[in-house]
Amino acid sequence: MTRPAVATARGRDAYRQGIAAEDSACSQLVKAGWTILLRRARTRRGEIDIVARRAMVICFVEVKKRRSLRDAAFSLSATQSRRLFFAAECILQQNPHWQYQDLRFDLMMQDDDGHTEWLEDIIRQF
Repeated sequence: MTRPAVATARGRDAYRQGIAAEDSACSQLVKAGWTILLRRARTRRGEIDIVARRAMVICFVEVKKRRSLRDAAFSLSATQSRRLFFAAECILQQNPHWQYQDLRFDLMMQDDDGHTEWLEDIIRQF
């Protein structure tokens, strides 16, 4: 295989693994009593993997699939965190009918062995 073909195949595989990790995260959220409002929500400011609601809380969830949970935890940069925050603002503006008392940002991580860890409330506005 030529180098671009290998890179393309790797990219497709990573994309499929990412979608599978998001599917798994949605299942875990639903089991915990959350309702999925949006998936792969794109805005002019960025993309949010999952937007979920439980009672009066809206949660913006970033899903990271990496070789290890440690790699996944460290893959969320400060720049990406800001982008998530701004994308969430856009989503809230697009959905003024949503009623909520609290907002939060969670990180759901998955490793190559399928182990998942859910970190709640990971981003705070300064």
